Amino acid sequence: MVKSKKSMDFHPNEYVVYPAHGVGQIISVEEQEIAGITMELFVISFDKDKMTLRVPTAKATSVGMRGLSSPDVVSRAMDTLKGRARVKRAMWSRRAQEYEQKINSGDLISIAEVVRDLHRNDEQREQSYSERQLYEAALERLTRELAAVDGIDEIKAQQRVDDVLVSRAA
Repeated sequence: MVKSKKSMDFHPNEYVVYPAHGVGQIISVEEQEIAGITMELFVISFDKDKMTLRVPTAKATSVGMRGLSSPDVVSRAMDTLKGRARVKRAMWSRRAQEYEQKINSGDLISIAEVVRDLHRNDEQREQSYSERQLYEAALERLTRELAAVDGIDEIKAQQRVDDVLVSRAA
């Protein structure tokens, strides 16, 4: 399954989602010699994390890199937030592992499920440190992609998500 060099799905200045890191922007495509082999790489910048990632163009789709979600997927993710939290009765370590997998899957709807399930309003019991870490990671991924898809800043995207979560509680 060898892809020809010309069949690239992604282009410079395009926003993409890399499962383990969230939304980044392709800065360029460059060739680099690694262990005597010349490889073509996407150079992806994650400004918020002050990080640059180089992904071989041939491996981009197999590692789960994808374009931004369509507005349809975003609206389904927002609908997911409106649903009731579904918390399994498994031990926390098992649930935490599942949440982590959903966040790192890069799938926007799975990430929205984590936000929905871990969201706490003021009258509910307080979150543990690890719950809060997972919630914030999922929330950040969700708002970054929402902002990139809608062409708004992250603060407005965060407000949209908060509005949905608050309306659910009412």
